Amino acid sequence: MHSILRLYHNTVHYSKYTKEKKILQERKIGNSTGKKIQKMALKETFYISHGSPTLAIDETIPAWKFLTSWKEVFPHRPSAILVISGHWDTSVPTVNVVNHNETIHDFGGFPRSMYKLKYPAPGAPKLAKRVKELVEASGLSRVDEDKKRGLDHGTWVPLMLMYPEADIPVCQLSVSSNKDGTYHYNLGKALAPLKDEGVLIIGSGSATHNLRAMAPRGSPTPAWASAFDSWLKESVVEGRYDDINHYEEKAPYAKVAHPWPDHFYPLHVAMGAAGENSKAKVVHESWDGGAFSYASFGFTAAS
Repeated sequence: MHSILRLYHNTVHYSKYTKEKKILQERKIGNSTGKKIQKMALKETFYISHGSPTLAIDETIPAWKFLTSWKEVFPHRPSAILVISGHWDTSVPTVNVVNHNETIHDFGGFPRSMYKLKYPAPGAPKLAKRVKELVEASGLSRVDEDKKRGLDHGTWVPLMLMYPEADIPVCQLSVSSNKDGTYHYNLGKALAPLKDEGVLIIGSGSATHNLRAMAPRGSPTPAWASAFDSWLKESVVEGRYDDINHYEEKAPYAKVAHPWPDHFYPLHVAMGAAGENSKAKVVHESWDGGAFSYASFGFTAAS
């Protein structure tokens, strides 16, 4: 409980130091000064199951410990973070081009403390422009710009635990549920060069996401959820990416596990950004609410 209160205390006071942090960040990375720094190339991309918004403050959710120990999983400091969130669904890929990210509380019916949480990470307008350049150069699609949108909870909830300092620039890219898995895999392939520029690419969704199946904590996992989750983990680890791209036909209970694909497509982007011959592993697995899998994956590009 003390750690929850400490996390809450820190987050509600972040806003007081937003301006100072932004200035400091600009000095460090040259985000608006034009200065250049040496960027370490990265080989990894990730898919994180972010689950309930209360993950931000509830340390009894099993995935809380995983995310608060994130730097043991990935010890490198990225130059910026690109998050593909299942909570931003547009007909055309869209990036948020802002200097400062507002915290979007895109949920209802939660404790009041949830609506006071802030994650004032700097924006990453140069990264947003780079994403647009890469995707459009691939011929996949045009990319729209949103110059007002901040970070939805699919982004700030996990990042609040992974990078609580909120001092790394963050950009969001939307999914398009009117497209298919292969489209999003190719979207990820277009983004692959960002790894060499030190950008951490994270798909944020949920390994299973059927809100109607939500049950009290501690409820047994339904057979359909277990079957889909097992198929998914085996397919990822064995590198059967084409099967995952066509999960509607290949996976058991696909439509039950994902009545709508918005929380699954971020996985395809993370896979594509890692590359066809990447090595994959399960970096976390747990359940909550009966049918909600927090299975999360790491992908390492081939040498």
